[in-house]
Amino acid sequence: MIVCGDDGLARRLATELHELYGESVVLVAPPAGTPEHPRSRFGTRRAQGPRVIEAREPHDGTLIEAGIDDAVALALTYEDDEVNIRAALAARRANPRLRLVIRAYNRKLGEQLSALLDQAGSGPDGGNESGRAGLTTVLSDAETAAPALAAAAAAGTSRAIAAGGVLLRAVERGAPAEGEDADDGDGGPALATLALLANGATAAGTFFHGHESPELLPDEAAVADAPDRGRLVLEVVQTAGQDTGRKAAGRGAPLAAIFSRQVRWSFAGIVAAVLALATTTWLTTGTTPLGACYVVLLDLFAIDDPAVGESAERQILQLLAGFAGLLLLPLVTAAVLEVFGTFRTASSLRRPSRALSGHVVLLGLGKIGGRVLRELCAWRVPVVCVESDPTARGVAAARRLRVPTVIGDVTQEGVLEAAGIERASALLALTSKDTTNLEAVLYARSLAPGLRVALRLYDDEFATAVYRTMRAAYPAAATRSRSVSALAAPAFAAAMLGRQIVGAIPVERRVLLVATLGVEGQPQLEGRTVGEVFRAGTCRVVAVERSDGVEPAGVPAPPDGYVLRAGDRAVVAVTRRGLADLVGRRASRPQGGVP
Repeated sequence: MIVCGDDGLARRLATELHELYGESVVLVAPPAGTPEHPRSRFGTRRAQGPRVIEAREPHDGTLIEAGIDDAVALALTYEDDEVNIRAALAARRANPRLRLVIRAYNRKLGEQLSALLDQAGSGPDGGNESGRAGLTTVLSDAETAAPALAAAAAAGTSRAIAAGGVLLRAVERGAPAEGEDADDGDGGPALATLALLANGATAAGTFFHGHESPELLPDEAAVADAPDRGRLVLEVVQTAGQDTGRKAAGRGAPLAAIFSRQVRWSFAGIVAAVLALATTTWLTTGTTPLGACYVVLLDLFAIDDPAVGESAERQILQLLAGFAGLLLLPLVTAAVLEVFGTFRTASSLRRPSRALSGHVVLLGLGKIGGRVLRELCAWRVPVVCVESDPTARGVAAARRLRVPTVIGDVTQEGVLEAAGIERASALLALTSKDTTNLEAVLYARSLAPGLRVALRLYDDEFATAVYRTMRAAYPAAATRSRSVSALAAPAFAAAMLGRQIVGAIPVERRVLLVATLGVEGQPQLEGRTVGEVFRAGTCRVVAVERSDGVEPAGVPAPPDGYVLRAGDRAVVAVTRRGLADLVGRRASRPQGGVP
């Protein structure tokens, strides 16, 4: 397998493929000491690590030197989409059977490129007899890492998993109190326990620690033996996206978004006055109700003849209708001005309200921040954004979603205060500079010591050090440090292995993968019961999509006795090594080593 890149994602991906999945890996990276690759992490520290080829870009000669003709998969993880596309086209010409994994921010262009490369790798007639179609995967590290980053800010919310029409999520729960059912919580009954947390909230609300690492996919005995530890459980949720879809089916925009409350009440008063005058005219003049309404409207707009020589009742009603018409004129003018003002402010950024509380403060609206903003809005989490560059990629999304935004440098005094950091529930620091994120978090901690924070850090080792230090300094506050490369690498590795990863659930400093696998042809799945597939600490089936469309009893948590058959698709929660043991290629290799 060949990995080409110029940042931490390529290095982590090469390490994971080599050490976790046992693959023979060649890393193509810029020369050590260059701005793109300041230091080399391979070759000097690991004698048997991935082979490194130093090159700024993967030219034809570089790919040939890396062994493109005999390679199984190629990952192109450069930050420049043009470099990745150019290398992908050259690699497809050199090896039509090659599995390509391309990092691309432009998703629309990536989908078109994927179709083009698959067509180029298919047979001469464009068919799929050779089995080469579908070998191109386009991924975005931002889209892969955004759900986990948003989950760190939202209270206990993690990656949503769609399985058989049911939406699941992983949430953190404290240890059950005395007399409380372990499966009961604020979010409903738990379907499965995914992990016993090393650090988390107890039933009394205190923050405990002392375990070195969380215990992933424990069995019932392990859960029963750890009553004092927090848990990561799987539960069914009703997402905001479904409600939004139902509301979107209506016609037109709500009046509250266009006209103010005063204007709406004023119009209601005018309508009531017209109805009262029409009713009185109908009763006093003996005309029909429709004719009475017509006469009142003519008087209202001053286009009827004066009621000279008519009864006193008719004259009084005409004067009242004319007075109502005078009140209607400024009301119509105010409504027109409000409509113009609504469309004018729709293109500007909203300012945070002073009454807003319990929101998430999002720092940085770049490539990662824009994706995280859409994730939070999909879950209806109130957000206030802070961005120093008004032309950043995510500013347009904030304007379109009507999210309050503060334009300013987060390191300057008063910017976080303007975003209401004292009243916020969480802080999510996602700027492109590690020092800026760390400075913002430390300053926010001084303003709100109990604030839940999550910060994005480029280097995973630095993220681990910051996490441990912040946890020790503020044991009563939840702190999460996330490396985008660490969150995105499992999805890229799984794509190179030809497996479908639904999402990666961060469990403190570890990652739990959720994969959708076809049962047919998998000896570890086909013909086995759900209970037989379960292996503590390695693999657990959390949902089953049956081929016949009939849901087994207990969906989305399938019963242990359900037999997985060919045609079914199993949604499994696995560790990285568990995925390698379950569907990896290592089992087919000779015991003597990697050929």
